[in-house]
Amino acid sequence: MSEKAEALLLDAALENIPYGFCVWSPQFRLVMWNQHYRDLYGFAEDSLYRGMTLDEVVQLSCSLGNHPGRTSEDFYETYTAQLLANREGARLKSQEVARGAQIIETAHVFSAALGWVVTHEDITEEVARTEVVQKRKLELERQNIRLDAAVNNISQGLSMMDARGRLVICNEPYARIYSLPKRLVRPGTQLEDILGHLFDLGMSSGATREEYIQWRRELIARREYGKTIHELNNRTIMMQHHPMKDGGWVSTHEDITEQRQNEARIRHLARHDALTDLPNRIEFVDQMAQAEAALDRGEMAAVLYIDLDHFKAVNDTLGHAVGDEVIKQASARLWGATRETDVLARLGGDEFALLMRPIEGPEAAARVADRIIKSISAPMLIGGQQIEIGASVGIAVGPGDGATTDALVKNADLALYKAKNEGRSSYHFFEAGMDAELHQRRRIEAGLRLALQRDELRLVYQPLLGLKEDRVLCVEALLRWDHEDRTVSPAEFIPVAEETGLIVPIGEWVLREATKMAATWPGDVRVAVNLSPIQFKNRDLVGLIKSALAGARLAASRLELEITESLLLTDNETTLKALHDLRAMGVRISMDDFGTGYSSLSYLRSFPFDKIKIDRSFMSDLTDRKDSQAIMAAVIGLGRSLGMSTTAEGVETEEQLTLVRAQGATEVQGFLFSPPLPPAALLKLLQAHGKKASSAVAKAS
Repeated sequence: MSEKAEALLLDAALENIPYGFCVWSPQFRLVMWNQHYRDLYGFAEDSLYRGMTLDEVVQLSCSLGNHPGRTSEDFYETYTAQLLANREGARLKSQEVARGAQIIETAHVFSAALGWVVTHEDITEEVARTEVVQKRKLELERQNIRLDAAVNNISQGLSMMDARGRLVICNEPYARIYSLPKRLVRPGTQLEDILGHLFDLGMSSGATREEYIQWRRELIARREYGKTIHELNNRTIMMQHHPMKDGGWVSTHEDITEQRQNEARIRHLARHDALTDLPNRIEFVDQMAQAEAALDRGEMAAVLYIDLDHFKAVNDTLGHAVGDEVIKQASARLWGATRETDVLARLGGDEFALLMRPIEGPEAAARVADRIIKSISAPMLIGGQQIEIGASVGIAVGPGDGATTDALVKNADLALYKAKNEGRSSYHFFEAGMDAELHQRRRIEAGLRLALQRDELRLVYQPLLGLKEDRVLCVEALLRWDHEDRTVSPAEFIPVAEETGLIVPIGEWVLREATKMAATWPGDVRVAVNLSPIQFKNRDLVGLIKSALAGARLAASRLELEITESLLLTDNETTLKALHDLRAMGVRISMDDFGTGYSSLSYLRSFPFDKIKIDRSFMSDLTDRKDSQAIMAAVIGLGRSLGMSTTAEGVETEEQLTLVRAQGATEVQGFLFSPPLPPAALLKLLQAHGKKASSAVAKAS
């Protein structure tokens, strides 16, 4: 074969190999190449020539977009270094990026006769396929990890069985719930072996071992969803069976012991008081409803409504923590005073109810009520403090006082209201007519709520005469309520206003109205306003009084506030601070109804009052009884020694006036001098006294 023929044959061979091919001389000059080489890198047909340097080819290649991100100098240095490092006849591979993001794998071998023989193969698709496979492999691994984490971290136990009843897979909670050893959680374990182990541990489902296994087989054979509850070592477990299309099944297993306990607790709390664990109002009413059938048969039952006396004062002054402890101790004492068949309930706050059935007669309820009152009245020691409260009890006996739940409960409540009004720490049976009393009270309450809006309230004013000055020094503002064509007595509506809290807005109205009226009076005549203990629960009472004085443009020294000793019964620091703040402003503080409470003398030490008002009850028999005269003289003398003025209330005769004047009283108040007057009549009286006083001064000068 001629040399030309050999050259043609070589060219044909080079052009038909499925990859690029080129040869570089030891001096890095291009010796030969094929079409695939030009195509891979985008070289034009006439851009390459024999003897072209590697540096020139690299520059041309980079200009065509090959080797992105690299300069021609950097690529040239790296490539020549690789070639020079490979002159031992080894075939070394590397990868580079050509235009269009093609990945080219190059392999070069050094021949001393030729130089470096280099092949270039486009492996872009192969790399992509490899990456896809690798990604799929990684994704499968991730999915397996996630599946394993999900299966083993769910709260429920899970197991999968094949159609032949062999374990396919189970999770850790499943093994943990049933305390399964490793040998029973291996794939292929028979269901019967697992169930046998459970029965050996003490599982109870209300059936024998064989019956339970047979039930499971029947459940599987029916290929239906099923749910069952079974007990295992005092634990409650819910198992659910989920059939699969291939004949196998998945079962889930959940330990619901705590859930069942919580549900039972919730059901219990729904019908019991959280603080005392006694039945609550809902449970009590249900128990009462069950007693109705017995009442229809003539069986006697009693309902006792119980209210703790003075509990509100304890709760307000000593705090809710102490109040809660009082409730708990009281409930224990109440329970101890009842019979085993009785139902004791806490209705809320300091109210309790007791259902007694059956009873032989009302005297049985009276005995229990008496035990309750004695038990609650015993002192309680809480947090190092001795606390004394009491109990009032209302009793309704069925079927005489009512044959239905509603009637008995209502009538026991009415009887309780009567017991509280008659002095507390006592019991009272229901009596006919109590309903009318309560109805009247509710009418008063409803009317009071609208009294301010309807402008039904008014003030009248009763003067207080200074005996030494022989003129009016002070005027007491007295509240009147004109409602439904009559004037309601303060003794009738003030207690209702205090119980309902309506005394707060009404008291504010009285204060503002009285100070505005006093600003129109001549001279330095003071106005006296009664304050209820309920008003002192307003934390900004001092601010309210400042506002009233400023609004009326009345000096603080012309305002007198009358309080009763019941306000100081609890020795509340907040109350005492308010009184001191008011006195510091110049407001005078007077103790009203002195001598009718618990221990008035001790309260004179707790606060420096400006005035003592001696209750009218001492005045009624002052002229007839020496002891009343002695008490009057002692109180007046006590006031004088403490620097307090004294007012004798209820002076109606000249003889009474002579006595209290002789004993040294500072002021007198009563019908002898003046009844309560409307504003216009009072103003005329004050003007007349002013003229009389001016005339007396003129004569003296």
